[in-house]
Amino acid sequence: MYSTEFPAASWRKSRRSSTINCVEVAETPVVIGVRDSKNPGGDVLRYPVAQWSAFLSGIKLGEFDRP
Repeated sequence: MYSTEFPAASWRKSRRSSTINCVEVAETPVVIGVRDSKNPGGDVLRYPVAQWSAFLSGIKLGEFDRP
């Protein structure tokens, strides 16, 4: 899907993104969009809100930390 699917959404960059490798996120009531900031008109990864929440919880719990 493309960024145009989120016309009213506000895209936010991660605070931890560098100036070269940035990720942007947009929220709708049903789906979260993730895109590469270097290509804002390109493809968007789409995640159901519940799945995105579970992912963020896993990050906070350290599930993805390297051993």
